[in-house]
Amino acid sequence: LETLLKELLYLQKYKFFSIVFSGNGPSGICLSYLLSGYTPYFKRHSLHPHPILQRKLEEAPEVSVLDQDLEYLSEGLEGRSHSPVALLFDTLQRPDTDFGGTAESVLTWWHEPDRAIPHLVLGRNAPGGAWHSIEGSMVTLSRGEWMGLPDHPFKEWLKQKRRGLKNNRATAEDIAQYYQHYVVKKGLQKNFRCGTVVTSVRKVSAESISNHTQKDLQEDSDSIWSSNEKSAEVFQVDGFFKTLEGDKESFSIYAENVVLATGTYDNPTWLGVKGENLSYVHHQLSALEEAVKNNSVGIMTDPVLIVGAGLTAADAILFAHHCNIPVIHVFRRRVTDPGLIFNQLPKTMYPEYHKVHQMMKEQTAACAGPYEHYISLPEHHVLSFGKDKKCIFQDKNGCQKAYKISMALVLTGSNPNLSFLPNDGTDLALDSDQPVNPKRNPIDVDPFTYECTQEKGLYALGPLAGDNFVRFVQGGALAAASSLLKKANKNPP
Repeated sequence: LETLLKELLYLQKYKFFSIVFSGNGPSGICLSYLLSGYTPYFKRHSLHPHPILQRKLEEAPEVSVLDQDLEYLSEGLEGRSHSPVALLFDTLQRPDTDFGGTAESVLTWWHEPDRAIPHLVLGRNAPGGAWHSIEGSMVTLSRGEWMGLPDHPFKEWLKQKRRGLKNNRATAEDIAQYYQHYVVKKGLQKNFRCGTVVTSVRKVSAESISNHTQKDLQEDSDSIWSSNEKSAEVFQVDGFFKTLEGDKESFSIYAENVVLATGTYDNPTWLGVKGENLSYVHHQLSALEEAVKNNSVGIMTDPVLIVGAGLTAADAILFAHHCNIPVIHVFRRRVTDPGLIFNQLPKTMYPEYHKVHQMMKEQTAACAGPYEHYISLPEHHVLSFGKDKKCIFQDKNGCQKAYKISMALVLTGSNPNLSFLPNDGTDLALDSDQPVNPKRNPIDVDPFTYECTQEKGLYALGPLAGDNFVRFVQGGALAAASSLLKKANKNPP
């Protein structure tokens, strides 16, 4: 309780911050690191396998990467991301990882405290964001070393725990613990406020803020109010803390810049069919884990329906298979569809997902295969869920089937929850007539600063900006940090 009171007093006292982040996952942690004075330089005498990049890095080795022209450095790089700065930062940290190489990072990190900018990182969970909400034993899609943050390799941390990487991959629990450990090891805790929910981010005119608040703010030498150029508008960030008693304590803080790094885990996609709001229909994998714990599903019960053909649906199938729970698996695509994630994963690295793909192919309702307790219904969609737990499907020819089920898991992806922004953030998206979606309609940002095209001072990182893998969200943090340092004039000339 004492800590909580201190935090509340802290927010009351410092109502102004140069930068406030909403979201404390990998993007937020990485950006906090870069804004805390940790500065990357090209490591002298290191050799990058990309000769053109090597030549560019040798041109100004005494200038931090944060202060260089990121567009120039990232020109001509190719890889598994559409973001040039994501590819740049990734290749500097893991030079030839896509080709199975283990070349060391060509970056060296210096702590330059005078370059730090005051900032606050607000998040619902402990540092690590949604990684704390994922079933701990789930294995990550990405290789373990790709989950690491700057200057503290994940493999090193795992070795300290006297553990190795299974199949080069890590569990969600390991990742969540590593992110928490990283924040402590790098001394970033003072910037983090956990158990915090942001309810509104709005632009307000600086004059509209009470004189009393302005007087407080003028004591802060980094505040915009103490600079010669008074900003006409700032962001007001409203939200609440959850106290230990379960009460809500509200707060308002003002910031010149706000970084959105909320990810997309909050808001599962619904099918929009009749009966989807019935109590046996769920939209998160945790519901299946809960049902197994309560013995409400098992080998003798009606099957569990799993809808979707992504990795979360595959995780649910693996979990059910492990617990001998019968499954009916419904998905809209063909099993051979090249867009299906299973057709894009190397078999040797992802044997369990390959197994699910085999089941999807071989165990259709039309022909029984070798896998017990599992039926696959490709190119089907759900028409309705009945109160009697009967579910009706339709195939591509319009034929309908009904199955009695014990529970349904609709695992067809998730969308960001941006209800704290005007118009749910749709005005910021590439297509402002459609909701923000990490794959189809991300927030429109400048590729070299990650500042929103439609709203200056607002930045978007990670899935909101279309970067969906931890190894690539860090480039967004580099771009944003470079831009914010320039604004704060904390850069050497």
